[in-house]
Amino acid sequence: MEYINIFIKSIFVDNMIFAFFLGMCSYLAVSKTVKTSAGLGIAVTFVLLITVPVNYLVNKYLLAPGALVWISPSFSTVDLSFLSLIMFIAVIAAIVQIVEMVVEKFSPALYNSLGIFLPLIAVNCAVMSGSLFMQERAYRNMGEVLCFSLGSGIGWFLAIVAIAAIREKLRYSHIPPALKGVGITFIITGLMGLAFMSFMGIKL
Repeated sequence: MEYINIFIKSIFVDNMIFAFFLGMCSYLAVSKTVKTSAGLGIAVTFVLLITVPVNYLVNKYLLAPGALVWISPSFSTVDLSFLSLIMFIAVIAAIVQIVEMVVEKFSPALYNSLGIFLPLIAVNCAVMSGSLFMQERAYRNMGEVLCFSLGSGIGWFLAIVAIAAIREKLRYSHIPPALKGVGITFIITGLMGLAFMSFMGIKL
Protein backbone atom coordinates (compact mmCIF):
# COMPACT_ATOMS: atom_id res chain seq x y z
CA MET A 1 0.00 0.00 0.00
CA GLU A 2 2.89 2.38 0.75
CA TYR A 3 4.22 1.86 -2.76
CA ILE A 4 0.85 2.81 -4.26
CA ASN A 5 0.69 5.90 -2.06
CA ILE A 6 4.14 7.08 -3.19
CA PHE A 7 3.29 6.37 -6.83
CA ILE A 8 -0.04 8.21 -6.83
CA LYS A 9 1.30 11.10 -4.76
CA SER A 10 4.26 11.67 -7.09
CA ILE A 11 1.93 11.85 -10.10
CA PHE A 12 -0.82 14.12 -8.80
CA VAL A 13 0.07 15.72 -5.45
CA ASP A 14 3.81 16.30 -5.94
CA ASN A 15 3.66 16.74 -9.71
CA MET A 16 7.00 18.14 -10.92
CA ILE A 17 5.35 20.75 -13.15
CA PHE A 18 2.20 21.77 -11.32
CA ALA A 19 3.41 21.48 -7.72
CA PHE A 20 7.05 22.58 -8.04
CA PHE A 21 7.22 24.12 -11.56
CA LEU A 22 10.35 22.08 -12.36
CA GLY A 23 11.40 21.40 -15.93
CA MET A 24 9.52 24.43 -17.24
CA CYS A 25 12.02 25.26 -20.01
CA SER A 26 11.41 22.03 -21.94
CA TYR A 27 7.75 22.05 -20.93
CA LEU A 28 7.17 25.44 -22.55
CA ALA A 29 9.44 25.06 -25.56
CA VAL A 30 8.54 21.56 -26.77
CA SER A 31 4.81 21.46 -25.97
CA LYS A 32 3.65 22.69 -29.38
CA THR A 33 2.50 19.30 -30.69
CA VAL A 34 1.26 16.25 -28.83
CA LYS A 35 3.51 13.86 -30.76
CA THR A 36 6.72 15.69 -29.92
CA SER A 37 5.64 16.28 -26.32
CA ALA A 38 4.83 12.59 -25.86
CA GLY A 39 8.27 11.64 -27.17
CA LEU A 40 10.04 13.99 -24.78
CA GLY A 41 7.77 12.91 -21.92
CA ILE A 42 8.64 9.26 -22.49
CA ALA A 43 12.35 10.14 -22.64
CA VAL A 44 12.17 12.12 -19.38
CA THR A 45 10.22 9.29 -17.71
CA PHE A 46 12.82 6.75 -18.83
CA VAL A 47 15.70 8.93 -17.62
CA LEU A 48 14.02 9.43 -14.23
CA LEU A 49 13.29 5.70 -13.94
CA ILE A 50 16.97 4.90 -14.48
CA THR A 51 18.84 7.79 -12.84
CA VAL A 52 16.92 8.04 -9.56
CA PRO A 53 17.47 4.36 -8.57
CA VAL A 54 21.12 4.50 -9.70
CA ASN A 55 21.67 7.67 -7.68
CA TYR A 56 19.92 6.00 -4.74
CA LEU A 57 22.50 3.20 -4.84
CA VAL A 58 25.34 5.69 -5.27
CA ASN A 59 24.10 7.69 -2.29
CA LYS A 60 23.45 4.65 -0.11
CA TYR A 61 26.69 2.77 -0.73
CA LEU A 62 29.16 5.57 -1.50
CA LEU A 63 28.10 9.05 -0.40
CA ALA A 64 25.98 8.89 2.76
CA PRO A 65 27.69 9.18 6.16
CA GLY A 66 29.12 5.76 7.01
CA ALA A 67 28.14 4.34 3.61
CA LEU A 68 31.63 2.97 2.99
CA VAL A 69 31.49 0.69 6.01
CA TRP A 70 30.92 -2.24 3.62
CA ILE A 71 34.54 -1.78 2.49
CA SER A 72 36.02 -1.68 5.98
CA PRO A 73 34.81 -0.72 9.47
CA SER A 74 37.53 1.93 9.51
CA PHE A 75 35.53 3.90 6.92
CA SER A 76 32.50 4.22 9.20
CA THR A 77 33.21 7.91 9.85
CA VAL A 78 33.72 8.86 6.19
CA ASP A 79 31.09 11.27 4.83
CA LEU A 80 31.14 11.97 1.08
CA SER A 81 27.71 13.58 0.91
CA PHE A 82 29.30 16.84 -0.25
CA LEU A 83 29.90 15.07 -3.59
CA SER A 84 26.18 14.35 -4.11
CA LEU A 85 25.52 17.05 -6.69
CA ILE A 86 28.56 16.19 -8.79
CA MET A 87 27.88 12.44 -8.73
CA PHE A 88 24.16 12.84 -9.46
CA ILE A 89 24.90 15.11 -12.43
CA ALA A 90 27.48 12.66 -13.79
CA VAL A 91 25.01 9.76 -13.63
CA ILE A 92 22.24 11.82 -15.27
CA ALA A 93 24.55 13.04 -18.05
CA ALA A 94 25.66 9.49 -18.83
CA ILE A 95 22.11 8.12 -18.98
CA VAL A 96 20.89 11.04 -21.11
CA GLN A 97 23.73 10.45 -23.57
CA ILE A 98 22.63 6.83 -23.93
CA VAL A 99 18.99 7.86 -24.43
CA GLU A 100 20.03 10.40 -27.06
CA MET A 101 21.95 7.78 -29.03
CA VAL A 102 19.05 5.30 -28.85
CA VAL A 103 16.49 7.87 -30.03
CA GLU A 104 18.75 9.01 -32.87
CA LYS A 105 19.24 5.39 -33.95
CA PHE A 106 15.64 4.16 -33.83
CA SER A 107 13.57 7.36 -34.31
CA PRO A 108 15.42 9.98 -36.37
CA ALA A 109 12.20 11.97 -36.92
CA LEU A 110 11.61 12.32 -33.18
CA TYR A 111 15.30 13.11 -32.66
CA ASN A 112 15.11 15.96 -35.19
CA SER A 113 11.83 17.32 -33.79
CA LEU A 114 13.20 17.39 -30.23
CA GLY A 115 16.36 19.12 -31.40
CA ILE A 116 18.51 20.61 -28.67
CA PHE A 117 15.97 19.77 -25.95
CA LEU A 118 16.84 16.06 -25.97
CA PRO A 119 20.44 16.51 -24.74
CA LEU A 120 19.15 19.26 -22.46
CA ILE A 121 17.33 16.58 -20.44
CA ALA A 122 20.70 16.30 -18.70
CA VAL A 123 20.15 19.76 -17.21
CA ASN A 124 16.39 19.41 -16.82
CA CYS A 125 15.79 20.45 -13.22
CA ALA A 126 12.91 17.95 -12.96
CA VAL A 127 15.36 15.09 -13.53
CA MET A 128 17.91 16.45 -11.07
CA SER A 129 15.18 17.21 -8.53
CA GLY A 130 14.03 13.60 -8.69
CA SER A 131 17.38 12.49 -7.27
CA LEU A 132 17.48 15.33 -4.74
CA PHE A 133 13.94 14.60 -3.52
CA MET A 134 14.88 10.93 -3.23
CA GLN A 135 17.83 11.88 -1.04
CA GLU A 136 15.86 14.38 1.05
CA ARG A 137 12.90 12.08 1.69
CA ALA A 138 15.17 9.16 2.62
CA TYR A 139 13.21 6.40 0.94
CA ARG A 140 13.82 3.12 2.70
CA ASN A 141 14.28 0.69 -0.19
CA MET A 142 14.52 0.34 -3.95
CA GLY A 143 10.79 -0.36 -4.31
CA GLU A 144 9.86 3.06 -2.92
CA VAL A 145 12.49 4.73 -5.10
CA LEU A 146 11.18 3.01 -8.23
CA CYS A 147 7.59 4.00 -7.44
CA PHE A 148 8.65 7.60 -6.86
CA SER A 149 10.76 7.85 -10.01
CA LEU A 150 8.13 6.23 -12.25
CA GLY A 151 5.34 8.35 -10.76
CA SER A 152 7.37 11.54 -11.16
CA GLY A 153 8.08 10.70 -14.79
CA ILE A 154 4.44 9.88 -15.55
CA GLY A 155 3.35 13.11 -13.85
CA TRP A 156 5.74 15.14 -16.03
CA PHE A 157 4.58 13.20 -19.10
CA LEU A 158 0.92 13.91 -18.37
CA ALA A 159 1.64 17.60 -17.80
CA ILE A 160 3.49 18.19 -21.07
CA VAL A 161 1.07 16.11 -23.16
CA ALA A 162 -1.93 17.88 -21.61
CA ILE A 163 -0.57 21.36 -22.30
CA ALA A 164 0.43 20.31 -25.83
CA ALA A 165 -3.12 19.12 -26.55
CA ILE A 166 -4.51 22.40 -25.25
CA ARG A 167 -2.03 24.46 -27.29
CA GLU A 168 -3.01 22.58 -30.45
CA LYS A 169 -6.63 23.54 -29.85
CA LEU A 170 -5.67 27.14 -29.08
CA ARG A 171 -4.49 27.60 -32.65
CA TYR A 172 -8.12 27.86 -33.68
CA SER A 173 -9.04 30.25 -30.86
CA HIS A 174 -9.10 34.03 -30.90
CA ILE A 175 -6.33 35.03 -28.49
CA PRO A 176 -5.13 38.62 -28.01
CA PRO A 177 -1.80 39.08 -29.83
CA ALA A 178 0.00 40.00 -26.60
CA LEU A 179 -0.93 36.63 -25.05
CA LYS A 180 -0.16 34.35 -27.97
CA GLY A 181 2.50 31.70 -27.47
CA VAL A 182 4.20 31.56 -24.10
CA GLY A 183 1.87 34.11 -22.48
CA ILE A 184 -1.31 32.08 -22.76
CA THR A 185 0.68 28.91 -21.95
CA PHE A 186 1.77 30.42 -18.62
CA ILE A 187 -1.82 31.33 -17.78
CA ILE A 188 -3.12 27.85 -18.61
CA THR A 189 -0.27 26.24 -16.66
CA GLY A 190 -1.21 28.29 -13.60
CA LEU A 191 -4.84 27.23 -13.93
CA MET A 192 -3.83 23.58 -14.31
CA GLY A 193 -1.61 23.96 -11.25
CA LEU A 194 -4.61 25.21 -9.29
CA ALA A 195 -6.63 22.26 -10.55
CA PHE A 196 -3.95 19.79 -9.43
CA MET A 197 -3.97 21.40 -5.98
CA SER A 198 -7.35 19.73 -5.47
CA PHE A 199 -5.50 16.40 -5.20
CA MET A 200 -3.77 17.66 -2.07
CA GLY A 201 -7.00 17.14 -0.18
CA ILE A 202 -6.99 13.42 -0.91
CA LYS A 203 -5.85 11.34 2.03
CA LEU A 204 -3.63 8.54 0.73
